[in-house]
Amino acid sequence: MSTTPADTSTERRLLRDAGLRVTGVRLAVLRALGEHQHSTADTVVRAVRAELGSASVQAVYDSLHTLTDADLLRRVEPAGHPARYERRVGDNHHHVVCRGCGAVADVDCAVGPAPCLVPGDAHGFSVDLAEVTFWGMCPACTDAS
Repeated sequence: MSTTPADTSTERRLLRDAGLRVTGVRLAVLRALGEHQHSTADTVVRAVRAELGSASVQAVYDSLHTLTDADLLRRVEPAGHPARYERRVGDNHHHVVCRGCGAVADVDCAVGPAPCLVPGDAHGFSVDLAEVTFWGMCPACTDAS
């Protein structure tokens, strides 16, 4: 059996280390998000189909869900925008979203253990994550207005 680049890929190791079965769709999803962070599910579907030739929408959505549950992806849901996915996981970062075009970029968080923000009153909740979304205009939309 010959070895292809995908057979020795970082993505393949990530899947195995997470105890997940290695599939073509999962590999393609990871590669797509490695190249284009903060992609919507529809964008990932198009990228996976471009790489594989065909893939069902359901297979891509199932892969996004499984990879997110395995902490290999993070789902980001800016208010009023479709969910986005990224491969940057396990750190204290937040996001900035453009009100004009919807572009999303990472914003590094203050140093310290997660969560990097502590509520004044957690109302009895055991807080394990703080999400902050900054809103504004990206440079392209600012220049256009």
